[in-house]
Amino acid sequence: MTPIKQYRFGFEPWGLLLFLLVMLSNFIWFAVPAPNDILRTDSVTPVVDAIGSVFQVLTVACLCFVINKNRNKLRFSTLIIVTIICIAIYYVGWTLYYTANVNPVVILLLTIPPCLAFILFAIDRKNLPAVLFATVFAVCHLVFGVVNFVK
Repeated sequence: MTPIKQYRFGFEPWGLLLFLLVMLSNFIWFAVPAPNDILRTDSVTPVVDAIGSVFQVLTVACLCFVINKNRNKLRFSTLIIVTIICIAIYYVGWTLYYTANVNPVVILLLTIPPCLAFILFAIDRKNLPAVLFATVFAVCHLVFGVVNFVK
C-alpha cells in the first residue's frame, strides 16, 4: 500500500479529547489572568508565532480527522501513558504559573509537554502527517517560549 493510501479521512475522538485537554488551561487563562501574567506581553517572534499557529491548526486537524488504516486499537500503550503524563506535567506547569511561580522551568513546562503529547499521540496512532506538523509546531512553540520568556 502506498503511504498516502494508508490514510483516510474520518473522526478520531481521542485526538479531539487530547486537543481539548491541552486547550482547557488556555481557555481558563484567556478568561482569568494569572497574578504575574507575563504571557500577555507582546511577542518578539511574531513570524515564528504565525508559523507555529498554522502548524498547530494543521496538527489538530490531522489528529482529529486523518486516520491511518493500519493503526492499532487505542489502548494504554507506553506512548499513550507518556502522553497522559505530559498532560499532567503541563497542568503542573499551569498550576505553578497561577501561583506566581514564573521562571524558565515553568515556561518550559508550558511549552514542551503539550507538544510532546501531540507528537507521542500521533506516533501511537501512526499518523505521520500529524507527527510532522506537530514537530514543526513544537519547534516554533519552543522558540517562542525561550526567546520571549527564558532569560
